[in-house]
Amino acid sequence: MKPINDALVGQPGLAVVDIAAADDATAFAVQNLLAAHCAIAPADRSTRDPGEPGVRLRCFLDLRQTPDT
Repeated sequence: MKPINDALVGQPGLAVVDIAAADDATAFAVQNLLAAHCAIAPADRSTRDPGEPGVRLRCFLDLRQTPDT
């Protein structure tokens, strides 16, 4: 995954969430839970690190907005 830069978290209410899970279904379920509570820029695919267990998923949250905006 690319490093988190200042623009991604440059204001209060912005966050980057990295999800590590055993499988895609679990990672996307966590992302859906977050999306129910705040506006997010969802990930459309997970990544796998060779030799490491599970998958990773990164999404971007904006706590200043509601999920439907």
